[in-house]
Amino acid sequence: MGDSMGLVAFILYVAEEMDSATAVALLLLAGGFIPTLLSPFIGVVADRLERRRLLIICELGQALAIGAFVIAEPPLGVLLVLVAIGGVLATLFQAAARSAVPDLVADEDLEHANALIGGGTFGLEALGPLLAAALLPFVSPLGLLAVDAVTFLVSPLLLAGLPRMLSAFRSGNDETVSAAARTGIRYIWSHQILRPVAVAFVVVVAFNGVDDLALVFLGQDIFAASDSGISMLYAASGLGILLGFTLVVSRATRFPPVTITIAGFAIGSAGNLLTGLSPVIAAAFAMQLVRGVGISLMEVGPTTLVQRTVPRHLLGRVFANLYGAIGVAAGVSYLVGGPLLERLSPRTVFVIAGAGGIAASAILALRLLTSTGHAKRPAQ
Repeated sequence: MGDSMGLVAFILYVAEEMDSATAVALLLLAGGFIPTLLSPFIGVVADRLERRRLLIICELGQALAIGAFVIAEPPLGVLLVLVAIGGVLATLFQAAARSAVPDLVADEDLEHANALIGGGTFGLEALGPLLAAALLPFVSPLGLLAVDAVTFLVSPLLLAGLPRMLSAFRSGNDETVSAAARTGIRYIWSHQILRPVAVAFVVVVAFNGVDDLALVFLGQDIFAASDSGISMLYAASGLGILLGFTLVVSRATRFPPVTITIAGFAIGSAGNLLTGLSPVIAAAFAMQLVRGVGISLMEVGPTTLVQRTVPRHLLGRVFANLYGAIGVAAGVSYLVGGPLLERLSPRTVFVIAGAGGIAASAILALRLLTSTGHAKRPAQ
């Protein structure tokens, strides 16, 4: 919740103080794209350090980075460095956290655990901007960032209650950091299940990531919606995500993670395709709700699949590389989506996005569904 509220605060601060769209773009680039480029090395760190301590260090480091900005209010260059540091620590935290789950729960509970964590993450992330809107009449963007910094001081108190989770890194292993990073990339590419899943995931995100840009134009140009109506369209996917995680918690163990993954890709893509075909804004809202259900399955399915099929000493690298590649795909979708929206109608863009994702889902299903069954965690 603090992350999403802090992002709103950073954007408002930069927009107000520097009055530059380029500065806002650089801010988003520093926080998202730079950590993506470092994902192979971030994964090595996640695999080599004791995970409870690493999680706590990541939270305290982010508190320090945000707190330094709140206190010093440095120029844009220093701000971008601090944001990049925070982004790297957040990426490291996610790789370590996903890798820690198999140490904390039984194999049969992985789907439930991932759904609960995803519901907390994405559910409260959706509330962050609403909380920011409620607080901004009373505090400045810097005040919101101070609240964000405090959340990173609360988290270590919760994480301290976890058991120690020793690294699976072998002390006699003299592999360099660069070699270890390459090992993580090669593992995904050589794995008969993870490679097609990772490729399909990247393709689905590359097609569908444009919906974040296209939704506002769909509301304005097609439905002539007010700002409140457009906000409701954006809120619909968040509500769908919460609904999806609830369904996964109650019924996930009935299906193997490969099935959940393919269903997530297909349902999320279908939601966008049908959004483009919606005759009225209410129908578009309902289809974005469907899109959110698909996103929740896309979070639980691949995460559980990795946890069950990847050796423990490679989990951090696989997670960092997989979601790093997805981050690149999202960035590409934004870069291509802007010019595409200038040439095509928002409806057409949504239909293309959904159709491309459905095609990738179908190809993945043909490749995997009949051959994998339930993926099991390998011997560690």
